[in-house]
Amino acid sequence: MPIKASADKLKRELKDYGCPPEFPEEEDTKATAQAPDFAIKDKSKGKKSKAMAKSGSLKYQWQIMKSLGLDDEEIKHFTDEDHWLGYFPPHCISDLKRVGVHVDWRRSFITTDRNPYFDAFVRWQFIRLRERGKIKFGKRFTIYSPKDGQPCMDHDRSTGEGVGPQEYTLIKMRVQELKGKLASLSPRPVFLVAATLRPETMYGQTNCWIGPDLTYIAVETKDGVVIVCTRRAAKNIAYQGMLSKDDEVNPLLEIKGYELMGLKLSAPLTSYTTIYTLPMLTVKEEKGTGVVTSVPSDAPDDFAALMDLKNKAALREKYGITEEMVNVEPIPIIDVPEYGTLSAPSVCQAMGIKSQNDRDKLVEAKEKVYLHGFYEGILIVGDFKGKKVQDVKKGIQEILIKKKEAITYQEPEKQIISRSGDECVVALCDQWYLDYGETVWRAEAQKNLDVMETYHEEVRRNFDATLDWLKGHACSRTYGLGTRLPWDDKWLIESLSDSTIYMAYYTVAHILHEDVYGTTNKQYGITPDQMTPDIWDYVFCQTDSLPKTNIKKDFLVKMRQEFTYWYPVDLRVSGKDLVPNHLTYYLYNHTAIWPTQDDKWPRGVRANGHLLLNSEKMSKSTGNFMTLTDALDNYGADGMRLALANAGDSVEDANFETQVADSGVLRLWTFVELTKELCEEKDSMRTGGTFTINDQMFVSEMNLKIRETDENYKTMMFKEALRTGFFEYSNLFHQYRERAQVQTGLHWDLVSRYLRTQVLILAPICPHICDYVWRNILGNSTSILHAQWPTTDEPNLALIKSSEYLADASHRFRLRLKSYMTPPKGKRDNVPILAPSHGIIWVAKTFPKWQSIILSTMHDLFKSNGNSLPDNKVISKALGSNSDLKKYMKKAMPFAQAVRERMNTMGESALRNTLDFDERGILEENIDFLRGTLDLEGVETKWTEDCESERTQEEVVPGEPFLTFSNAPNVELTFMNPQPHTGLFTYQLPVYDNDTVDTVLARLRRQERAVKPSMTVSLHRYKDPLLGPRMIPNLADPLLGTEKIGDEVKFILKESSVFMTANGSSSPFGSKLIFIIY
Repeated sequence: MPIKASADKLKRELKDYGCPPEFPEEEDTKATAQAPDFAIKDKSKGKKSKAMAKSGSLKYQWQIMKSLGLDDEEIKHFTDEDHWLGYFPPHCISDLKRVGVHVDWRRSFITTDRNPYFDAFVRWQFIRLRERGKIKFGKRFTIYSPKDGQPCMDHDRSTGEGVGPQEYTLIKMRVQELKGKLASLSPRPVFLVAATLRPETMYGQTNCWIGPDLTYIAVETKDGVVIVCTRRAAKNIAYQGMLSKDDEVNPLLEIKGYELMGLKLSAPLTSYTTIYTLPMLTVKEEKGTGVVTSVPSDAPDDFAALMDLKNKAALREKYGITEEMVNVEPIPIIDVPEYGTLSAPSVCQAMGIKSQNDRDKLVEAKEKVYLHGFYEGILIVGDFKGKKVQDVKKGIQEILIKKKEAITYQEPEKQIISRSGDECVVALCDQWYLDYGETVWRAEAQKNLDVMETYHEEVRRNFDATLDWLKGHACSRTYGLGTRLPWDDKWLIESLSDSTIYMAYYTVAHILHEDVYGTTNKQYGITPDQMTPDIWDYVFCQTDSLPKTNIKKDFLVKMRQEFTYWYPVDLRVSGKDLVPNHLTYYLYNHTAIWPTQDDKWPRGVRANGHLLLNSEKMSKSTGNFMTLTDALDNYGADGMRLALANAGDSVEDANFETQVADSGVLRLWTFVELTKELCEEKDSMRTGGTFTINDQMFVSEMNLKIRETDENYKTMMFKEALRTGFFEYSNLFHQYRERAQVQTGLHWDLVSRYLRTQVLILAPICPHICDYVWRNILGNSTSILHAQWPTTDEPNLALIKSSEYLADASHRFRLRLKSYMTPPKGKRDNVPILAPSHGIIWVAKTFPKWQSIILSTMHDLFKSNGNSLPDNKVISKALGSNSDLKKYMKKAMPFAQAVRERMNTMGESALRNTLDFDERGILEENIDFLRGTLDLEGVETKWTEDCESERTQEEVVPGEPFLTFSNAPNVELTFMNPQPHTGLFTYQLPVYDNDTVDTVLARLRRQERAVKPSMTVSLHRYKDPLLGPRMIPNLADPLLGTEKIGDEVKFILKESSVFMTANGSSSPFGSKLIFIIY
């Protein structure tokens, strides 16, 4: 249908505007803002059309084709619908191959009768569905395109996809006196008809609203009465067989709204014998009939508008309304617990609503009153007095219809435009339909859903909601492309109905034909006419008996084996907007075709949202638009795939961010360069031997992330897989390298494992770059696509907690250092704070006694409450009864709350008095790393019990060490490099008591980045500390007058001077030293 409609639209444009067409210039028009409609309706329906999102605001089909990059000469060929089928598939396949989509392209096919094999498949399916009583014929309300002359299904629409019919009750209000233009309608009875969703509120009618600027028409119905409504409503009524001539609107007269003001009406159920037509400026022409019945007791809009007319004489005078016509009061009809029997006046008064111009407040008031009134209100009048409002709607509607005071009427929930540009109506028409919703069939579909994986609960809820409301689906039409009904060939099978089990066709497509159109089959030689229903029955396991046919038995068996190998469908991925239609039909039809073989029913459906670009909807008109080809050209396949994976995992719309794509390309390039660098440095790394604690932590962390990433892939959580399998996984390595380089160095076995596993777990998202690294850098002979997922040992959780503890502690220490170096507020002067040189890490062996008591109490409560902490009131009562905590009660509950919050990440271990690992041992093992990351000269650990500060003893607890700083005495020396052409000059460096040569050189490298780690450095002193530095440098012999300082030498501070000690002797250094690089 979309292809046929687009092709026909092009034909009309060429006929009307020439080739190439010259379209008329039109001014932009803005849609009038509408207040939300608070009908009590099915929340699973009425989704926004994605067809509109695809075409943006482009009006003409030619313009849409131009936006795809097609030239004028090419576009004109698209007036032939077959050209579409030949043009786009090769381009789509080409783009998807660039993306790196892993597809068996032999199984591709066209899903129209252009492919005769698929045509035979669809015919077989519908023959069997009809035989099993799943297809019926009759009159049904359906969305209908008058221009196309057939039902308009979701995929046939330009706008309004997912929108269905909405049922109203048309309330008939008889005009008591026919005056003015209406007099010509006499002697026939004339009714104004108001469309309402809530017939139960008709007891409270006080007046009738008319849009003074709207245009109305009078039309005759089949029973000889005249009804007045808008032309749009009359068109819907005509197609529902209620007017004198079906499908035709023949107005008896046309009349403006202001000419209908002040009419006397007789309305059903109300206690007023006469009500009047009054003006309301907000009556919508595009919703309902343009006639609105007024119930001011339970409708805030009605109450506000009525009060305006009561209070504003000028407004009444403008439309010829007398005071008598508005001399009415709201009628109490529903008792709403929160608002009483006059809920609308009550809420309007509480919210300060003064007039109908308080639009925002009225929207909020309407939502409150309607929802509370419908679900909680009790009717206090009429035949259903004392019953809940939500339970009486149908009963009151039936009474009104039986008395001929109302009729049922349907119209689209929202505007629907077909792809041929026609505004759709709801029509009552003959059609073939799939009997979805039938009790037994629905139960089978529910049974399938109950065991099917939906990946998100929202998707399951949407399926459940659809099964609740779905009642039949028109499967036939007379316009478009597709297979014809086998038993009635004037009907085509519409596109949502012929695609419900085509996954089965995938399994045998490559055997039946070699191209997407089904024109060639050299290998097996099976012809379309040979694929009769009994052949399909055998292939798809409807029978075990071989059919009579001239197709070779081996070929039949092969097709059946292909089907049984691949089926059932483990995963179907599709848009969330298809849950209320195609995907639900998918469940229904599988259960119908394989009713006794639930092992053939779908196993999983993963629904996804639409794609945003930089947090905004894509639109050609705004320039916020990107094609697949654009993305491939800009970011390459893997850069684009990375950004898509990062775009989102939920059923909400995913967000492709160009910044993420840009940074992703850079990050992938950086990884490639890192891999090369690490492989080149292999010989300088450790190999064999025992693993250090940091090595062991890194191994366990890799094992954990590999397992987490595997689980994320299994559950289709690609953003999470990218997080655990690339971002966090690479961070683990950088953390390991930072720790190891200042201690024992990197271990090649672990570096090699990291590089190998990194490309393996990233390959599903970025296969091209990973395959390049796998083969070209890591030296594997086969593609990474043939490699197995990495195996892992069980992660050592204690080691992982140790690593997390170290990362957290180092972060805390850096924040502590930053705070130490920041002057207190109000005391920021120009005197710089001296950076500390040394630190002491205070570690607690256990919690203070009062905290230990609380932890033990909470642990007991946790166990006695079924491994769940009880309410804080229970905890507070238990702690208050402990006499040992009396002096700590002000601190007790805040501490208990902090423990509760820690349990969110730590679980039951947060209730223990000790840690699962040696806290001080971890810090000691990594003391060099901590000293380096804090840029300190020395760091040591001590128990809090040895600290003189009572506050430190009291507040430091296991897992949360505290760092104090100090400054050790030092003397600043000058270090000079006399070598020419080195780019190194003179530096000032502090020297501390008992420094060694290695310590001083390490400090030089750390503080002066120009002295690279790869440089070999030696220290030298002047033989004469006083005269040596004053001599003119000798470029030919820069070490003239100096001697090398041996590794055994120590630096000793005495009275602000530095001395060297070695072998029991001591001598002064002077204030300047020389360093030489090699």
